[in-house]
Amino acid sequence: MNNNRWVYTPKKIDVKRGVAYGLTDLMGGGWNNIVSGVIFAYLTLSVGLNPAMAGAITGVARIFDAIFSLLFGTITDGFYKTKLGKKYGRRHFWMFVGLIGFAISFLAFWVPATAIFGPGHDFVYYLVVYTLTELFVGMILIPWETLPTEMTTDYTKRTILSGSRMFISATGTSLVFFILAILQSLPSAEAKKNAYLFAGILWTILFVVAIYTSYRMTWERPLTKEFIAELDARPKLTVGQYIKETLHDYGQTFRNSAFRKHLTIYIFSFTGKDFYATLLPTFIVVCMGMASNIPWVLNAFAVFGILSTLLAAKLMITHGPRFLYSISYIGIIVALIGYGLTYFLHIHNPLTILIIITIVYQLSRGILEFTPWNVFPFIPDVDHIMTRDDKAGTYAAVMTFFRKSTGALATWLAGILLEELGYVSTATTQTAGVTDRVAWLFVVAPIVLILIALLVSWTFQLNRQTHKVLQLEISRLENGGAKKDVTPEAKKVAEELTGHPYDKLWPSETYEESQTSHNK
Repeated sequence: MNNNRWVYTPKKIDVKRGVAYGLTDLMGGGWNNIVSGVIFAYLTLSVGLNPAMAGAITGVARIFDAIFSLLFGTITDGFYKTKLGKKYGRRHFWMFVGLIGFAISFLAFWVPATAIFGPGHDFVYYLVVYTLTELFVGMILIPWETLPTEMTTDYTKRTILSGSRMFISATGTSLVFFILAILQSLPSAEAKKNAYLFAGILWTILFVVAIYTSYRMTWERPLTKEFIAELDARPKLTVGQYIKETLHDYGQTFRNSAFRKHLTIYIFSFTGKDFYATLLPTFIVVCMGMASNIPWVLNAFAVFGILSTLLAAKLMITHGPRFLYSISYIGIIVALIGYGLTYFLHIHNPLTILIIITIVYQLSRGILEFTPWNVFPFIPDVDHIMTRDDKAGTYAAVMTFFRKSTGALATWLAGILLEELGYVSTATTQTAGVTDRVAWLFVVAPIVLILIALLVSWTFQLNRQTHKVLQLEISRLENGGAKKDVTPEAKKVAEELTGHPYDKLWPSETYEESQTSHNK
C-alpha cells in the first residue's frame, strides 16, 4: 500500500485549509435547518399532510438513522483493517459513498410524489426517500467530524478547522433560507408553485460541490508500517463480539464527565433550536397572519449568525466555551420572549419588530451552533487519559445518535402537539384559541430546553487552559512518566474533566488489550 497518496499526506493547516474542511458543513448546517425548518413546512403547507404525519416522517426516519449512526462510528474507526479502508482512507471512503447517495436521494425528495406515483402515495414516498437521505448524510458527517482529530493534535490548529467549519455552517443556513425566500417571493404563480423543487435543485448542486471540495482537501492519520502491524495483529471479531464491543464502547463514553455535560448541553440547546425552527413558519403564517414567504425572509437573517460565528471563534480562545454558551442561550431566551410579546400585545404591522427580534435570535443561534462542535475535538483527549484508546469516531457517533434521536422526537412531538391543539394544516383559517395555544407552544417549549442547557453549561470545565494541562499530562505519561509524579494541577484538572480519581486513570492496558489477553 502506498501511504503517500493524498488521503495520508499531511499539509499545512491555515485559514484556506480550514475553510476547505468546513465546506462540508455548508451541507451540515444547511441540512439540519432544512430538516428542522423547511421539511415540516413543505410537507404541511405545500404537500398537505397533517402535522402528525409530517412529524412522523422526520421522526421515524431520524430514529432509523440514529441507530445506523450509532453503529457507523465504530465501522469507520475499524475500517482501516480493510483493503478499501487502507487504500482510500477509513473516513474518506465513506464520505465519497455518502456523497453519491445523497446527491440522488436529496434531489428526489423535492420531486412531488404525485408526479411519479399519482395521488395517495405521499406519506410512503417521502418517508422512504427522506430516510435514505438521512442515512447518506450520516455516512458523510460522522467520518468528517473526526477529521480535526485525525489531522492534528494542536489546539489552535483544531480551532482553525472547527472554527472555519462553524462559519461555513452559518453560511449554509443563510443560503438555504435566502434561496427559498427569493423563490417564494417571485411574482410568477408557477415559480411559487415549484419553489421547493427549484430550491432543492440549487441546494443539491451547492452541497455536492462543497462536500467534494472538503473530501479532497483533507487527510487522515498516516498508516505507518508499525501501525498497520498493530492493527493486523488484532483478532477478528465475530458478529456477537463486535456488537458486545460496540455497546461497551458507547457505554464507556458516559463514564466521561466532560462528555456527559457536553452532550447534555448540545442536545437540549439544539433540540430547543429544532422546536423554534419547526414552529416558526406556523407561528408567522397562522398566528401572526402574515404572508407565506415571510418565515423564509426572516430566516434569511441567519446571515447574522455568520457575524457572531466570527466573533465566537476569537472568544472561544480568549474566554472559553462556558462564556459563549451563556451569551448565546440568554440571547435566544430574550428573543423568544420578544416573539411572544409581539403576538400577545397585538402589535400592528409587526414586521420591523420581528426582524429585530429575529436578528437577536440569529446572532445567538450562530454561537449556539458554533460552540459544541468546537469543544468536541477535545473530548476524545479526556477519554484518552481514561482509557488510552482513540475513540473519536465513537464519540462522534454517540453525539450524532442522540442529536438525531432528540431532533426526530422534537419535530414529531411538535407535529402531534399542533394537531392536539386543534391546528388543521388544510384549513384556511384557525380559531383564536388555536392560534393562542400554538403561540404559547412556540415560545415556551424552546425556552425550557435552552434554560436547561444554560444551567448545565455553568458547570462545564473543559477549555483551552484545562485542555493544555491535560495534553501535557498525557504526553508525560506516554513518554514513560510515572503516575505518582503527577503535579497537583494536572491531577485536579484530570479528575474534574473525567469525573474519576486520578489513580483510576491511564490504565496499564487498553480495553482491547485486556480482552485479547483474556481470550488467550
